[in-house]
Amino acid sequence: MLSNKVQDAINAQINAELWSAYLYLSMGLHFEAEGMPGIANWFKIQFQEEQAHATIFMNYINQRGGRVELKAIDAVPTAWNSPLEAFKATLEHEQKVTALINNLYALAEAENDYATRDRLAWFVSEQVEEEDNCHTLIDKFKLIGDNGMGLYMLDQELGARVYNAPAILSE
Repeated sequence: MLSNKVQDAINAQINAELWSAYLYLSMGLHFEAEGMPGIANWFKIQFQEEQAHATIFMNYINQRGGRVELKAIDAVPTAWNSPLEAFKATLEHEQKVTALINNLYALAEAENDYATRDRLAWFVSEQVEEEDNCHTLIDKFKLIGDNGMGLYMLDQELGARVYNAPAILSE
């Protein structure tokens, strides 16, 4: 059984993950409208990943006999001046999510909730990957600068990304 503190914190994290999904969907739709289908694809896959993260947390609360409490999702931005600006915003957002996960991990440890701590270890690793991906893409966009052919090629590369459901989703 989850403590009330841990359950409340996980419910808050579910809301944060759904907000993240909403943000990435907004980014995907923006770049789709801007004629950048590959960048749109990258963000739409991020949308799916964030939905999966929320689902993992919801499943976990239910497995532990708790109650999922869905809250309203705040509005998200809807426009970015460039792909570089969007990916910088993505990195900043992922760094905030990393802090949320770290705080949740610390709470689980303080509550002697080792099962939750172990579940959160997957998310800690996931956040390292998320931030690294953002850094890599920011570096690529900086390298490209205003080169239209470079942007076209990177858009093509990002269009090849496919969604892979995390194995932990089915646990």
